[in-house]
Amino acid sequence: MCEFVSRRARSATTTIALSAVVLAFVALPAPAQEARTNRIQIEYVPPKSPEYQSLLDSLKANHGLEKMQEIFSPFRLPGDLTLRTTECGMANAWYQRPTVTICYEYLNDIRKSLPAETTSQGITPTDAVLGQFFYVVAHEMGHAMFDMLNVPLWGRAEDAADQFATFMMLQFGKDSARRLIGGAAFSYKNYVNNPKVVVPLEAFSEVHGAPMQRFYNLLCMAYGADRETFADLVTNGYLPQARARNCRVEFGEANFAFQQTIRPSVDRDLAKKVMEGAWLPDVLEHPDLPPPVPEQPK
Repeated sequence: MCEFVSRRARSATTTIALSAVVLAFVALPAPAQEARTNRIQIEYVPPKSPEYQSLLDSLKANHGLEKMQEIFSPFRLPGDLTLRTTECGMANAWYQRPTVTICYEYLNDIRKSLPAETTSQGITPTDAVLGQFFYVVAHEMGHAMFDMLNVPLWGRAEDAADQFATFMMLQFGKDSARRLIGGAAFSYKNYVNNPKVVVPLEAFSEVHGAPMQRFYNLLCMAYGADRETFADLVTNGYLPQARARNCRVEFGEANFAFQQTIRPSVDRDLAKKVMEGAWLPDVLEHPDLPPPVPEQPK
């Protein structure tokens, strides 16, 4: 009897030991991929609807995705991240690992909203395109960076992505930053032109901030970063004095967060090269315009 119990005990011990070995093997993490630069891949997905073909042609002619690929190339990422444009059936943009998707419907809405000429605020049609395009791409890239770099967030992820996008625009030279911020702010023009806004209470349950709040957050970050370049935001009444007084602190907090959590994953030399590059065109190419009528033979 004692020998039988002893054998059972030895058998149980052996089973437990083997189970522990198997579990330990299964629990071993997969080898982590090396974090490195130049991880951004791009893809122009052909649209199904003919109405978006000219939009795709314009994007390609102006190297839209290639520009964004270059800008985000200094980030050291543990895996590839694809930035793509595609037809979605709705005007939207989102990040879902490992892809940032920008819908042609969203870009078409931007195209339809452009001013016919330079606005009284000095925003050109080209700046309105560039600023809004950069803003939406950088916003979704912000979500991607937070995810892939395991950045802890306090507060709403959408607010953090807005701050990331604005912070990125402000890293270029004064003139480029001014053009990008102005172009991005143009997306809120309807709220500026109609400042009396009435919305149902449930509108504030959205994961994104209210458009009016996002507009002021954008301006405040810019003013806090460079009060000289963006002084007219206050003097012309776009940014209330009560908010402007604290904007330097707000930008400082965003800057500190970036330096502590994301900057270590950025190749400084490559980032400097990218940021110093003059990449904002004064006028965009428009391949969707018909070619000139050929001269008739004489």
